[in-house]
Amino acid sequence: MMMMKVVICVVLLILVLLVPSSNGQYSQAVLLAQRTGFHFQPIKNWMNGPLYYKGYYHLFYQYNPYAAVWGNIVWGHAVSSDLIHWRYLEEALVGSEWYDIYGCWTGSATLLDDGTPAILYTGWSNASAVIQSQTQNLAFPANASDPLLLKWVKSAHNPIATAPPGYNSSYFRDPTTSWQGPDGEWRILVGANMGTGGNIGTALVYKSKDFQTWSFEHPLHEVPGTGMWECPDFYPVALSGSKLGLDTSVLGVSQKHVLKISSNNLRHDYYSVGTYYYNNQTYEPDIKQLDTAIGLRYDYGNYYASKSFFDQHKGRRILFGWVEESDTAQEDIAKGWSSIQAIPRQIWLDSVTPTALLQLPIEEVKNLRSTKYEQTNVTLSPGSVFPAQGVQGVQLDIELTFALPHVPQNSTTEEFLGEEGPLECSKIGAGTKGAKYGPFGILVLATEDLQEQTAFFFYFTYSQKSGWLTLLCNDRNKSSVASNLDKSSYGTYLRVYPNDKSLVLRILVDHSVVETFGQWGRMAITSRVYPQYAIGNSAKVFLFNNGTEDVKARSLKIWSMNTVKLTNF
Repeated sequence: MMMMKVVICVVLLILVLLVPSSNGQYSQAVLLAQRTGFHFQPIKNWMNGPLYYKGYYHLFYQYNPYAAVWGNIVWGHAVSSDLIHWRYLEEALVGSEWYDIYGCWTGSATLLDDGTPAILYTGWSNASAVIQSQTQNLAFPANASDPLLLKWVKSAHNPIATAPPGYNSSYFRDPTTSWQGPDGEWRILVGANMGTGGNIGTALVYKSKDFQTWSFEHPLHEVPGTGMWECPDFYPVALSGSKLGLDTSVLGVSQKHVLKISSNNLRHDYYSVGTYYYNNQTYEPDIKQLDTAIGLRYDYGNYYASKSFFDQHKGRRILFGWVEESDTAQEDIAKGWSSIQAIPRQIWLDSVTPTALLQLPIEEVKNLRSTKYEQTNVTLSPGSVFPAQGVQGVQLDIELTFALPHVPQNSTTEEFLGEEGPLECSKIGAGTKGAKYGPFGILVLATEDLQEQTAFFFYFTYSQKSGWLTLLCNDRNKSSVASNLDKSSYGTYLRVYPNDKSLVLRILVDHSVVETFGQWGRMAITSRVYPQYAIGNSAKVFLFNNGTEDVKARSLKIWSMNTVKLTNF
């Protein structure tokens, strides 16, 4: 993926915002307080394809070794045995040839038949002095017996793909993980667009018999009006509802496929669930109104350029995503780093609504839990605020369960799963009053006087067509007293099924990033916030209810979280 603003789909980096002190200068104490404790991030500056190999998880990420802004992009490299604690290694790929001299951009990793890993990546070439010419390239480990994969060798066949006739080489990037068909040939997708003004978003299929020489087939799928498709991802999911993942090359009748893209126009990650027609190499979504790039999102907050991989070690599909900055480039330079990697998530198909995915933080995150706070059966009367007594800090794992209010619930219809949901959340703040049920929810990273607070709340609204619908929203309006920040509201409609008896939230709080998962992973919101006063032990947690009816919190569990080790190998 490209950045002009370019953001690269990789397994990414963590950012922290520096807010000004009262005298207009950046406060060093606040700057340090914003750096996360259990998310992956490089030591400094701006921080592609993950894989598991010989006992290690490998994280390749887009990295600028020279500055905290985009540019000079190389492939950073880190390894972990648990996807939580990471060790930095030397850079895996650096621009050195005509086809990547201006940068090694996003790509993916694939394990070949003999178990050897291969990397496909986009290079910014010097083929044209007028336009930004992008090429697809290949690299192999110099020593496949090395579990750390320290050295990589670029293929003599590079570039293995250039933009086909009719496509702009400036919008041609981000090859996917490869899959192998029954014919024995390998295939990848490359993001592109076409049409007048680049109006039609598309993913192009390339194939190879030997993984060295590649040829263009045709578009797998395209959607008019959606612009450039960055960071495409294409993989199978099991219809059974099992949390187990599938290898990318698996084909069968008991599965569906997911086509995900990152919309360069809208800066969100969209996906659809549908059918892959292998015989003619095309894909069709099961619900046309929820097609890729116009329907469902992975995450309704600040989350972009994601990449999944099949973890053969534990039989699951893992999703990595990039959490962008919400401040200015000048502030990033002042503080010395920019952007973060979201917590890895496990993703699988929802058995109740098999056109949508479920996602939750990987189980390993729970190993960071320490001190526990628990409260049960808290009745929140209208207008009340309930403090979680004794809970303080900025590294928390929260599980919150509300009793479902007595309103007739429908599973959210397809018409409400698109962009209307986020628009609805933008109209409602946590302090809105007058509705019967909502807003009610939780405040995190809050000061004692609530001057600063980051709110996540439920809100019930009625539709003549669909009946009662449930919104899950994030209000960042009071998240910081600092100005010059993006404080947009996030959220959308939440799928609530007839058999649900509760409303459930899982929230990870880590200094300047909050990741929230609703209804056992049916919806996710990632939020960047930069409190100036709700830092350290001054950060509190509250429950609240601004509806006109009582709401019961059945259970509130909060764990403080340990800091991860990010070290050199």
